Amino acid sequence: MSAAITLAVYANSSTAITTAEPLLQAGSNSQADPSPATDLGGTLNHFVYLPFIRTSPPAPPAVYWGALVDGQAPSTENMQPGGVFDVFETRAQKKMSVLHWGQPWKMNGTYQSFYAPWFDKVRSHGSIPLLDWSSWHLGDGINQPDFKLSAITAGAHDNYIRQWALSAKSWGHPFFLRFDWEMNGNWQFPWSEQLNGNQPGDYIQAWRHVHDIFTQNNVANVTWVWCPNISGLTTRSMASLYPGDAYVDWTCLDGYNKDKTWLGFHTLFTGSGINWLFNSYQEILAVAPTKPIMLGEFASLEAGDGGAKKATWITDALLTQLPINFPKIKAVVWFNWNDNNPIYTFPIESSQPSIDAFAAAIKSNYFAKNNFANLNTSPIPPLP
Repeated sequence: MSAAITLAVYANSSTAITTAEPLLQAGSNSQADPSPATDLGGTLNHFVYLPFIRTSPPAPPAVYWGALVDGQAPSTENMQPGGVFDVFETRAQKKMSVLHWGQPWKMNGTYQSFYAPWFDKVRSHGSIPLLDWSSWHLGDGINQPDFKLSAITAGAHDNYIRQWALSAKSWGHPFFLRFDWEMNGNWQFPWSEQLNGNQPGDYIQAWRHVHDIFTQNNVANVTWVWCPNISGLTTRSMASLYPGDAYVDWTCLDGYNKDKTWLGFHTLFTGSGINWLFNSYQEILAVAPTKPIMLGEFASLEAGDGGAKKATWITDALLTQLPINFPKIKAVVWFNWNDNNPIYTFPIESSQPSIDAFAAAIKSNYFAKNNFANLNTSPIPPLP
């Protein structure tokens, strides 16, 4: 899924848009795991057999939580009472500790600057900003020679990167930066090594080059989030794309229950012995065992049963799977948007049972409230 965000809404990347505020770009996902669902017992994978056995969840609060809401950004309109974020939080009956939106490097021929007022609004709301920052010209498709990974490494965009980094430094507060996510996939992003004339090894070099510019300019308030998609038949191995512990603060996974075969949360992220080659949770732990994990995008479709099955999926994910079986996941971000595709029923508003289940689960003290208006620690630490 690819999208762009204007002052108020996202649009398909092929749509020409004008806006008075910077146009931003949100997350995307593709999933290739067609295996049937099961959430029982242990899981076999190509690293090691690990039974998922815990008897009690950790002491709350343990997890930051938030959402990307309707593909929108924290503009003045959207952050006011009755705006999209207020509506979402009213339905969820809890305010977000993380607020997610996105920004392309370039749009309509113009580099997009760091827009401090939106970061201020998120911080004053008590939430931690989570920004998708993407190295492409929004709307120009997959093949973008100016944004080949090798061009980035060669310095083609250094002036822009430096200016953006210095503006972030001037803002001065901690935020999550999810840079060039789902790099292991082959869907729509020109930073994929499988697309845009990129070669194996290019992604790591480009990531390090961008990160080095921040480091050279003493930009210390950015928490770097490295976010592959869950693994599948068309993805590259996570290990081949990992920039290294010195260049990553949090790892991350994107994953959706969205294919014809219903996948429970546990199956989706581990395979549960059915799709054992693609235990994404154990794969990312093998790559970076000391890093906290974020779910940058996750959600479930409805099952056409009035919402009962999705409601059960949500309850299981938030109250059983995360605290019991996925202790390294320390932040979760719901993809509350259909990505301009009416087939997708990801938003919690897809049914009343879905809303009720989400609100009932997220009220747990396991999920942090919006108490981070004064957060001043970078990199942002996981909650205990």
